[in-house]
Amino acid sequence: MNKITKIGVSALCGSLAAVSAANAGAMTVAGSANATWTSLDGAVTGNPLGMTTGMTFTGSGELDNGNAFTVNIANDDKNTFSASDISLDMAGIGKITFDQGGGTGLDRLDDKMPTAWEETDGTGVGAGLQTVTGVGGGTDIEWAISGDYMPDGMSAYLAWSPKPDGSANNDKSVSGATTNGTVTGSGYDIVLEHSGLMDGLNVFAGYSEIAQKASIGDRTARAIGATYAWGSITAGYQYSKDTNPGVAGTTANYYENNAFGLSFAVNDNLSVSYGEHESKQMDFANSVSVTAKSLQVAYSMGGATVKLAETEVENASYSSAAANDKEGRTIALTLAF
Repeated sequence: MNKITKIGVSALCGSLAAVSAANAGAMTVAGSANATWTSLDGAVTGNPLGMTTGMTFTGSGELDNGNAFTVNIANDDKNTFSASDISLDMAGIGKITFDQGGGTGLDRLDDKMPTAWEETDGTGVGAGLQTVTGVGGGTDIEWAISGDYMPDGMSAYLAWSPKPDGSANNDKSVSGATTNGTVTGSGYDIVLEHSGLMDGLNVFAGYSEIAQKASIGDRTARAIGATYAWGSITAGYQYSKDTNPGVAGTTANYYENNAFGLSFAVNDNLSVSYGEHESKQMDFANSVSVTAKSLQVAYSMGGATVKLAETEVENASYSSAAANDKEGRTIALTLAF
């Protein structure tokens, strides 16, 4: 990991007033590179070789009242900007995060199933699943409530956006009108996680509500699930539902998801997993279900990891056409630095 010291860094933050930074900050850079070979059975494809590189810049510093701030900027997929956040950790209150697509709010629960490598929809054999994002899928402000107010092992998050339209605006700019003015107001997410009920058990639940025009109804989403680890084995199950996700008459009126996963750490270097994800789309008249299954293996050698996924998908992207039944495998080499 490379470390770059920044001289004369300042930050303007605070609940109601600007506070100058007391000390110089620091910035670190971490990165990764992935090379893959993807094979799809029965499909006409071109070159199966692929590669991506990415870097994450993390800046940190301290205010003169002792509170710490952090800035994260992710540049994934051949160094293309993908997400960023600014957070202020306030003692006794919690952490306030200004986020653009970094997985806050309900988005942190879109798929929490244990895997050796990737979610079932991220192995190179795309399933086109619609899960849940809430306001955390765009630009939002999240409050991670201080543990001083929570029972041992519990975490609580409140996220809010004045117009959760999925945008990621530059500074001093605003987003344009959404499709047919679908989103008419603000939205919020509530997420709870608890790992203190018993050893190895983590339970989680979340709810989101976004104001939409009356002819459609507010968009609501929810997720609930748990993972349980005993020894080197971890199992998990979760359920989620996204209701009124778009414009009436042109998109589904809800998506309903059931997912489970089972992973096994053979030793410190080798892990295997199996997972399934079923997602039903109800489009006012008909329903179509996507089913994705993935067997995965990952072997680490220091900063390098070799990964293999064997994945099968039925009705990808909620289409029952024969071409949307897919099966294939991906071999990947990941280097972290």
